[in-house]
Amino acid sequence: MKVRTSIMQRVPIWDLPTRVFHWLLALSFIGAYVTGDSDRWALVHVTCGYTVLGLIIFRLAWGVVGTRYARFSEFVSGPSPVISYVSGLIRGRPSHYVGHNPAGALAILALLLLGLISAVSGWMVYDDVGGDWLKELHDVPPFWAKWFNVECWTLEGLHEEASSLMLALVFVHIAAVLISCRLHGENLVRSMIDGRKRSEVNQAITTNRPVVALFVLASLIGFWLWSFSDTLRDTEAIEFAISIEDRAKHFVNQMVKLSDSFPYLVINRNEDQF
Repeated sequence: MKVRTSIMQRVPIWDLPTRVFHWLLALSFIGAYVTGDSDRWALVHVTCGYTVLGLIIFRLAWGVVGTRYARFSEFVSGPSPVISYVSGLIRGRPSHYVGHNPAGALAILALLLLGLISAVSGWMVYDDVGGDWLKELHDVPPFWAKWFNVECWTLEGLHEEASSLMLALVFVHIAAVLISCRLHGENLVRSMIDGRKRSEVNQAITTNRPVVALFVLASLIGFWLWSFSDTLRDTEAIEFAISIEDRAKHFVNQMVKLSDSFPYLVINRNEDQF
């Protein structure tokens, strides 16, 4: 929603679940991306990927039942507002919006779509659901197949391309946020932390929905503990085995020392008898 010219102050705009989603998605995507090529960190990569998928599913639902500015109906619009906003941004006089601006809304939809493609294709690769899946499509026109090199497409390739595009879009999003902060004279990063933006008082949300945010956090913590439960048990078993091995070695060493001294004790007893 565009802000009218009036006396404005920092009021609650972003609810707690939206902010929790935002930062957890950023952390999960970074974690998944930096561990993507490491066999040692494969479990972390997969768990982060599933976390991204779960968060996106939550955001799709929250975009329907969430608070005012979290709902898609509030910020998703046609191309005209996007063009108008970008034009104003280029001229250095962008319109100020209470919630997401039209360009930001477009970036959000693109990030959700790319994240969904990346996470689902990653799951299919990990569980070996697909493979060279596009090679089995026989109804692709030859022109498109040649132009887009369809013959080389695989689920793994789709997963990597979607992740790379998502990373590029993240950098564009960060740059746009910094530019908007400069032009609007407003700290948008701070707004996504404390939930407050400059607006009229009557535009503020009335609740932060903390119970929903706690549910999201508890669900993710439980999922991560479950994901690493086998690893933790294996680690404890290994540490226990090492402890037993060390104690066994110590016992054997003591027995060896005792056996080495046994002949000496026997000789001394024999000498005492004479």
